[in-house]
Amino acid sequence: MDASSPDGPVKDLDVLIVGAGISGVGAAWHLQHRCPDQSYAILEAREDLGGTWDLFRYPGIRSDSDMYTFGYNFRPWVDGKVFADGPSIRNYVRATASEAGMDRHIHFSRKVTCASWDSASARWTLHVDGPDGLEVWRGRFLMLCSGYYRYESGYMPEFEGLSDFKGELIHAQLWPEGKDYAGKRVVIIGSGATAVTLLPAMAQEATHVTMLQRTPSYIAARPSRDAIADTLRKVLPGRLAYTLSRAKNVGLAMFFFALARAHPDFVKKGVIKQIRKELGEDFDVERHFSPPYNPWDQRFCLAPDGDFFEALKSGKASVVTDHIDRFVPEGIRLKSGEVLEADIVISATGLDMLVGGGIDISVDGKTIAANETITYRGMMLSGVPNAAMAFGYTNASWTLKVDLTAERVCRLINHMAARGHDYCVAVPPEGMETLPLLDFSSGYVQRGLPGLPRQGATPPWRTYQNYVQDMLAIRYGRLEDGHLQFRKAGAKGEAPPELARAAE
Repeated sequence: MDASSPDGPVKDLDVLIVGAGISGVGAAWHLQHRCPDQSYAILEAREDLGGTWDLFRYPGIRSDSDMYTFGYNFRPWVDGKVFADGPSIRNYVRATASEAGMDRHIHFSRKVTCASWDSASARWTLHVDGPDGLEVWRGRFLMLCSGYYRYESGYMPEFEGLSDFKGELIHAQLWPEGKDYAGKRVVIIGSGATAVTLLPAMAQEATHVTMLQRTPSYIAARPSRDAIADTLRKVLPGRLAYTLSRAKNVGLAMFFFALARAHPDFVKKGVIKQIRKELGEDFDVERHFSPPYNPWDQRFCLAPDGDFFEALKSGKASVVTDHIDRFVPEGIRLKSGEVLEADIVISATGLDMLVGGGIDISVDGKTIAANETITYRGMMLSGVPNAAMAFGYTNASWTLKVDLTAERVCRLINHMAARGHDYCVAVPPEGMETLPLLDFSSGYVQRGLPGLPRQGATPPWRTYQNYVQDMLAIRYGRLEDGHLQFRKAGAKGEAPPELARAAE
């Protein structure tokens, strides 16, 4: 329904979803199927859907989670590849949106700049830069599905001597599709999932590819096909086979994570032993593949069918562990004095974390700083009414948590409609101990933590990175738990009498 404001026509709907990536499309599916009476729109800043999988175009781009858990729980992944390439994932998201009709609700080229909540009317008002100028959208509930990093640019360190370099420096996040690197000498700066993906892909055409790392990462070879899943598909109905394969992979991931936390030395020895088996005793595995941190203090890097190690064994690629001194005309000079000659240097140095796409959020005229809030069940921010954000797991597939978040939002919307509530807001106990949102030592996380929300030390404010625990709490836990307050329009923060008494 359209209304009007001093800024022009207003689009007034029940739910506004920001972002048409894998999170936004998934959230829309749950909304359509669980809250069919709710009107909604998806506002997407870019010109196409897919989010990360439309933005990232670097060579070899693929998932670093298995597709049986990265795929939606409601739409089986039937391609067969465990680690799908970027175009396949983009097509999967596009097909999901098209088949269920969500694509008709997506409004492209609309960047949300600010979102303001008014308790008197129990409505969000969004200011949006649209193709024809400013647009105003209003909604009862806001879902932030724009991911956790800045789309415009990734993290780029300040490299001394860069102006002297005669080659080309490209950040992986901004890789120009169709870039010709055949016959070129390539240096990749970084050791994370992006670098581990780039090296084997580019080694096929480049003269030589060198991965330059300051610190090693844990890298494990995994089969590109899931033999058990393939067998199940042959003997069982597709949906059942997918569900069982998904459950198996969730269980294995949880087991391995728990094992790594409980016995890090044992897991580390096992990983290094496997790498030594891949590369042979003559390779300096201890130097290049033995991180100074414990397994799962940072995310594991996966090499489908060991492609990363195969590239190293072929002689088309190599790993150098050192620090950069400065760029020189012919490439990069290291602290050791060695010069890595390069025609193209790729900075795979990570993301620039950003909450809610950088939208300016205010509640009843007060600006909300994300780092002054606390996450409730890993999906809502304290003091921010009728709003949820999609934030996936760090130790498992992103989509597992996003699906649960969307389910919980739908439960909330239906609960409020049935009980006559206009909005809900998460209110933490007075003086509650808080912790960093993420327990991860990765560089991009450590750089981003000061700007991120915090989490509580106890549930429901604590995020445990445990799918089964979250599933039980989010899918079946009480909605009126004393931490989530339900209110009528016009209320601007007064606590219910029973909560006020409890706090005394």
